[in-house]
Formats: sequence, structure tokens, C-alpha cells
Amino acid sequence: MRGYAYDAGVATPASVLVLYVRPNCHLCVDAAILLDELIGPDGYQVVDVEADADLLPRYAGRVPVVAVDGVDRLEAPITGPDLLDLMAELGVSV
Repeated sequence: MRGYAYDAGVATPASVLVLYVRPNCHLCVDAAILLDELIGPDGYQVVDVEADADLLPRYAGRVPVVAVDGVDRLEAPITGPDLLDLMAELGVSV
């Protein structure tokens, strides 16, 4: 199930990693590919900001955005080294 973060490589429901995206966003696709490679497709939630009227003004010009436990941690452009640093900070071995 998406939405589980990791503690020393073990899935726990304690933290939630979210990738905020928009349709037809190549940077969003790139960020999702990187996350899939690092933690797998079930290791995070994907939220389409255009499907939520409250999220659209907040994220429309910033996607992709990676949030952990509701705190925005990375935004476009998201690179492999950025994600590796965040995963290390979260205790995820990749």
C-alpha cells in the first residue's frame, strides 16, 4: 500500500511520503521514476494537485513536490542526489 515510509529499510506507518504532481508534467514523471527506483512504487503516495481545489493554488507552479509527514521537503527540479540525501536523512537504505 502506498503511503508507508521507511525506518532503516523497514516499512512503517509512522511517516508518509507524498509526491505532488500534475498531469502532463515531465518533471513529475521523472521524480516518480526516481522514487520508484529508490523505494519502489508502493513506498509513497501520488497526489494530483489538479484534483483538489485546495492543493492547486499551493502547488500548481511548484510540482513535483515531495513532502514527508505533511512538510514539503523537495520541489522541482528533483534530482537523484536530492532524493538520496532525503532518503538518508529518513533512514532509508537504498
